[in-house]
Amino acid sequence: MSNLPVTERDLFVVGTGIAGMSAAVYAANRGLSVTQAGSTGEIVFSSGLFDVMAVHPVEEKKLWDNPWEAMAAVSADMPNHPYAHVTREDVEKAYGELFDFLSKFGLEYRMEKDANSKVLTPIGTEKTTWAVPATMWAGVEAFKNNASTLLIDFEGLREFSAKQVATTIGDKWSNLKTMRLTFPDSASMKPILTGIMAQSMELKETREKLYDLIKPHLDGVEAVGVPAILGIYTADEILEEMEKELGVKVFELPTLPASVPGMRLKSLFEGRISTLGVDLKLQNKVFSITPLEDGRYEVTFGVQAPTEKVVAKGVVLATGRFLGGGLFADRHHIVETVMGLPVSQPADREEWHRTDLLDPRGHKVSSAGVEVDSSFRPVDENGEVVHERVFAVGSLLAHQDWMRMKCGTGIAVASSLRAVEAFVAQQ
Repeated sequence: MSNLPVTERDLFVVGTGIAGMSAAVYAANRGLSVTQAGSTGEIVFSSGLFDVMAVHPVEEKKLWDNPWEAMAAVSADMPNHPYAHVTREDVEKAYGELFDFLSKFGLEYRMEKDANSKVLTPIGTEKTTWAVPATMWAGVEAFKNNASTLLIDFEGLREFSAKQVATTIGDKWSNLKTMRLTFPDSASMKPILTGIMAQSMELKETREKLYDLIKPHLDGVEAVGVPAILGIYTADEILEEMEKELGVKVFELPTLPASVPGMRLKSLFEGRISTLGVDLKLQNKVFSITPLEDGRYEVTFGVQAPTEKVVAKGVVLATGRFLGGGLFADRHHIVETVMGLPVSQPADREEWHRTDLLDPRGHKVSSAGVEVDSSFRPVDENGEVVHERVFAVGSLLAHQDWMRMKCGTGIAVASSLRAVEAFVAQQ
């Protein structure tokens, strides 16, 4: 591998999920040269909703109206949780910088600064979250105000049922009625999927046909909800046009993954991050990261075998957990896959899972990961920093069950910003 082409960079980011993309944005915004490598990432599986903190303690399933109070409680009760290393200001700054990037390319978010919001899931249950795509915000307000709302689904679309949503949430949203339509020109869609429908909605002709189908059913209606299909690239513009044409508020509801909001994030990050100067290497696997005597790191990567080499002053590992490939479990223990970093985990595999699959406390394996210091540098079992300029961020981190606690994206962005700023301070 000594004959591989070599590039020098300030920072190498491993991973292309929310944490990896955020880290690359933050680093580029601070004038650092960045190479980023990874697969398509887990972003496409995202609902598009951005959390801070919603559930704590998980065994009590306590929901918090104020995410910052929840975050403070977690930091006090769980001193090893990633949030114990950051402040509210860190999280707000990280989200603000990320939202500025997304907004620049037409993807807007809405939130109440000091309160979580309720968003309906594809099955009609409530999801407590903080920041919501602008295309979903009217639904948050309509639900909160019990507005007279028409919820629409489409013939042949198996991902979303308006009737199921209405049946599940009916006792909390009494002014909700449903209707099923045939999506324009859907006879040529085999199968009918939200992603295909969203691409079709980029066409003016499709939108006009859909408006004509909806307009006769708007008597007494204040808002119209549809599954997330309002385009891939121009969703906010389509929303504005649709509200103007129908004369009522319009909103999207999340759908099952892989969802259109996830596709929008993926498309925007992958298509626009290069405008910041980031050298993005999609579908590339990192094969090795080797510390050099001068304090830098040699990173080899490629599609099926190492074909390129970067020598970087620092490395950010945003590789995720098991789905993202950052962690791997064999019959005996859990390992970190890129650098062989120490992993905090139960001492015995028998402790990974509780007897009851639905145990309200969750499973200990869900909190396995890499332990870090306050700068998000990995540490060993004695709390000693393993590599001076290697940082671990996002769901790779130990002592957090982000799926149950509803804090995944908050941890991702805050840890990424803190890591990048710590690296900058080292220079």
